[in-house]
Order: sequence, then C-alpha cells, then structure tokens
Amino acid sequence: MKRFLCALLAALWLIACLCPAEAVLEVGSKGSDVVKVQQRLIKYGYMDGTADGRYGEATRNAVLKFQRKYGLTADGKVGPATAAALGVTLSGSSSSSASKPASASSGYVSSDHRLLAKLVHAEARGEPYKGQVAVAAVVLNRVASASFPNTISGVIYQSGAFSCVSNGSINNTPDSGCIRAALDALNGWDPTGGCLYYYNAKTAKDTWIFSRTVQTVIGNHSFAV
Repeated sequence: MKRFLCALLAALWLIACLCPAEAVLEVGSKGSDVVKVQQRLIKYGYMDGTADGRYGEATRNAVLKFQRKYGLTADGKVGPATAAALGVTLSGSSSSSASKPASASSGYVSSDHRLLAKLVHAEARGEPYKGQVAVAAVVLNRVASASFPNTISGVIYQSGAFSCVSNGSINNTPDSGCIRAALDALNGWDPTGGCLYYYNAKTAKDTWIFSRTVQTVIGNHSFAV
C-alpha cells in the first residue's frame, strides 16, 4: 500500500507539472474552487465545520496539514500539485485577494482600503504579518458591531479610539505589507476570531482595557472582546 501511494503521488506530481498552469488558491480567495477544496479537506478529516467558500486561516492550516502528510510543498496554498493530490480540478472561477481589488470585496471602496492600510501601518508596523491583518480585522469587527460606528472611517476616527489619530501618524503613507494586510482582512481573514479590541500590554496606560477578555496574543498585541 505504501509503495502504491508513493507511485500515485509521483504520478500526480507529473500530471501537475505537465498540465497548463492552474489558479492558485490562498488566503483571501473565495468561490466554488474553495468550496471543492474545503469539502475534500473535511471529508479527509483535515478540517472541521462547513465548506463556506472563503479561504481563511482555518482552510490554510488544513491545507498545511495535508501537504505535510503527503510530502508536498507546505506553503498553505492550493496550486496544481496540491489540487491533484486532493483530487480537485480547479476551474479558476474563484477570486483571489492578489488579483481582486478591494472595491469588489465586501462592499468597501478603495478609499476604505487605503484608510485601513494607514491605520495598520500606524498601529502595527513591525508586528508579524498575521498581527497586522488582525489589527485591520478588529476595525472591521467594530464596523459589524452595533456598539460602534458602521463605517471604516467612522470607527477609525471615533473620538479616543486610536492614538494614531490624535498624534497624526494615521496620515503616514502605508507600506506594501500593510496595504496587503488590510486587503486580506477585507477579504475575510480574521486571525482574532471576532475581537473588538487590541492593546500592547507593555505600553497600555488605560487600565479599563485590561478588564477585557483576551482571546489571543499575536506579536506584541493582545486581542480581546
């Protein structure tokens, strides 16, 4: 059986290499191709939940587990080789954060994307990429919450919400990483799992924030509800 599996994987690799380039699914992708991948991952026991068609962190982690199990390049992305091993044919109909503008994502326009990227740069430059996405996700979670303004600009410019607004660093030009992190959040990646607050435990001066329940810590930021 082991010899058969090795031969099968070798054949799949060969097929993948000889076939025309296929779409690559990654965090931020969504659509029917993502659904097919998720269905296989769930079927094979690598992922829990339902196939919602959104390539988020849970899907990426499941893909990583699958890739490591079968000796594939563990990059968390579904390219030709991983798709072949899963038994999935990618149609290329799924959208990707790398090719789809923010204006087509979740109803937000490019000005929202730019402002969100500026917030990420001001608040989280130097943090791990996942932490930068998480900061952007907190803003979007606030937009979705009845307890906060219902627009990105409203949340960011809410009085006393972010120190970068009062000190002017919100006006600095964001780098490409922060722009990409904001777009990943706009496309549905939320590393915080729905958190509404974040703070640096070493520098936070407002004691109230310590009363919030911390859900996760990424880099120097604690993310809480």
